[in-house]
Amino acid sequence: MSEEDRETLRLGYEAYNRGDWDGLLRGMHPDIEWKTIRTGGPYRGHDEVRRFLEDMREPFEEVVTEPEEWFDHGDRIVVFVRIRARPRGSDAVAENRIGNVWTMRGGKAIRCEEARSSD
Repeated sequence: MSEEDRETLRLGYEAYNRGDWDGLLRGMHPDIEWKTIRTGGPYRGHDEVRRFLEDMREPFEEVVTEPEEWFDHGDRIVVFVRIRARPRGSDAVAENRIGNVWTMRGGKAIRCEEARSSD
């Protein structure tokens, strides 16, 4: 994978942390397909992916995704991500670690598959 592809994904994670859906979707192909371990899917296209991410984030006051490890695997980039989320009206923080397996095409993400982390 190219450094440009990694940069596209890095900017996407930053946009997600800001709740900047347009910034996040800028790095995704219009035919993006997102398969999640949380709710199944797949979600297809910008509109479905946006709704999925907004719905997942809605119960939380704050959500922070931190890409921790990056691996190239053929035409894919595997990113292990730590997610910290604070529910609305609470001081508690939930933390989880997942893997995102990204397939890139023409400098844009065309597919994301989530996987459980083994940690």
